[in-house]
Amino acid sequence: MNAPALHGDAAPALGFRIDHSGGRWLARLMRGTEYFSGAVLAVDVAIVFASVVYRYFLHDPWHWAEEIARALMVIQVFFGAATVLARSQHVGIDVFRGMLPSSWRPALMQLCSWIIVAVSGTLFVSSCQLLFDAQGQTTPIGLPQWIYIYPVVIGSAFMTLFGIANAVNGPARTVWGTFAAGAALCGAVWCWNTLMPEHPVQPWFLLTAGFLVGLLIGLPIAFVLALSSLLYFLTDPTLPLLIYSQQVLAGMDHFVLLAIPFFVLAGLLMESNGMSSRLIELLLRIFGRVRGGLNLIMIVATAFFSGVSGSKLADIAAVGGIIMPAVRKTRQDPNEAAGLLACTAVMAETIPPCINMIIMGFVANVSIAGLFMAGLIPAAVLALSLAAVAVYVGKKINPDEAFDIRTPLLPLIGGALVALVMVTMIGKGVTSGVATSTEISAFAVIYALVVGGFAFRELTLQSVVQLFVKSASMAGGILFIVAAASSLSFALTLLQIPVYVSDAMVAFGREYGSIFFVLASVLIMIVFGAVLEGAPALIIFGPLLTPIAQQLGVHPLHFGTVMVIAMGLGLFAPPIGLGLFATCSITGTEVKHVARPMMKYLAVLFLVLILLVLVPQFSMWLPTHLGLS
Repeated sequence: MNAPALHGDAAPALGFRIDHSGGRWLARLMRGTEYFSGAVLAVDVAIVFASVVYRYFLHDPWHWAEEIARALMVIQVFFGAATVLARSQHVGIDVFRGMLPSSWRPALMQLCSWIIVAVSGTLFVSSCQLLFDAQGQTTPIGLPQWIYIYPVVIGSAFMTLFGIANAVNGPARTVWGTFAAGAALCGAVWCWNTLMPEHPVQPWFLLTAGFLVGLLIGLPIAFVLALSSLLYFLTDPTLPLLIYSQQVLAGMDHFVLLAIPFFVLAGLLMESNGMSSRLIELLLRIFGRVRGGLNLIMIVATAFFSGVSGSKLADIAAVGGIIMPAVRKTRQDPNEAAGLLACTAVMAETIPPCINMIIMGFVANVSIAGLFMAGLIPAAVLALSLAAVAVYVGKKINPDEAFDIRTPLLPLIGGALVALVMVTMIGKGVTSGVATSTEISAFAVIYALVVGGFAFRELTLQSVVQLFVKSASMAGGILFIVAAASSLSFALTLLQIPVYVSDAMVAFGREYGSIFFVLASVLIMIVFGAVLEGAPALIIFGPLLTPIAQQLGVHPLHFGTVMVIAMGLGLFAPPIGLGLFATCSITGTEVKHVARPMMKYLAVLFLVLILLVLVPQFSMWLPTHLGLS
């Protein structure tokens, strides 16, 4: 599996050589880019936080703040995506490539590098055209439109440059052989369409082929989506190329999506300033001697951290980094623990402020605050079900063996209280409606940075800088997938795929009923959650299926909740779930050894998901009583 950007260290190995002056120059450019992106994230947090303070406490709103914050987010996305590409850390699945003959794999990996160069370069050309077309245009408050487009131009130029550096970093025969093969294939399609205009290769066929071949050869998910839509835009003569970059930009130019980098940053700050380790040690001291106590602590800790970071893979990194050493020191089975850890991420998919709930609400035009509340009781039911199995199969441990140094009890309790205040602040902000999820996430960052920093004094200036840099890169990797999926969604709309899907699913729902429609939608999300990764599956199918569910009488909050859980089940399920590969990478285990012990947990999660589909009251009780439905 390509190393996921969510778990890269602050400075992992570069994707290109640095043993010559050109490589060193690229390395400096990459580091400068990621530090600039981190600085932009810091400015963005400051602007959103200050605008909230001025509006709510000083009654002097900054009308320009949202547009500036969105423009800064565009910089974070495209600069962050460029640095993730430079480090070869874009999320991808190589399971299908692993099924092919081993002699093919080096050439296929090299071909992926050239496809990335082609997509990035075309995005650069398209964004330059868009920039020229936008001359003289302004935003609603009078700012020049280029403040949104220049980051795409510069970021895609960096992506192209870093992509070329990665592509030529290999044996010359493979490098230039795959380049020639790719160029020949493109030339053949162009010649055929030019010489045989009455029988051209259809854009829909190239879109489908690009998607399937990209998955098969292990192309990173973001570029699978971007390639598929690009092939459509290039071969449809009615579309100017600038539409491509316009749709990529439109996919992430939304204020609500700024909550994603903010919550990720808050989670990393919480982990680094000692909140995470103190809470888990306190739980071990309290529940460690109970049968299955270590398993219960894993469930509780993942649920707790899900209320801060919003990213399930980030939660696994935080919990796994602390729990797994304790698992090994107490002589427990690390494969069993890794399987349960992956399943706790599925359990926590709907605990606010989950990134995928934000994305689902955004693309399906459903209340994000309502989704947050709708997901709480289902998450609790999933947690209790997992806990029952975890206690039944678990063992007692000696918690004294879990840590080399025991922290005094009062500091442990104090650390837990500081963290609980943070989670309570987020939950209260979401339910009260006094602020948006983006504004709440900015407060969470400031709280973790200031209160957590002063309470534990474990953050240094250098570590804070590295956390901002890392968060900006993580957000770039996540949101570039969202942007690429948006361009594919637009192409599918032009092909009227939503209309065909809608007609077929409406007919299915009317014949078999709304329950079977929801069950079919759940199965679709499980499959595509595994194949596509979470965000793209939600972006493509969320806006397609949610209106149909509403036509059939299914409440969108209930539908959105079960869709997100189903997506998580696919994301973390063997044999190809990307989240499971990431979990095994974090825990130092192997998928083939983890898959068997985790099946009992997955089975319980699947049965509870069916129960949640059949009983909408689990999802709807809390939003209804809070007036959010």
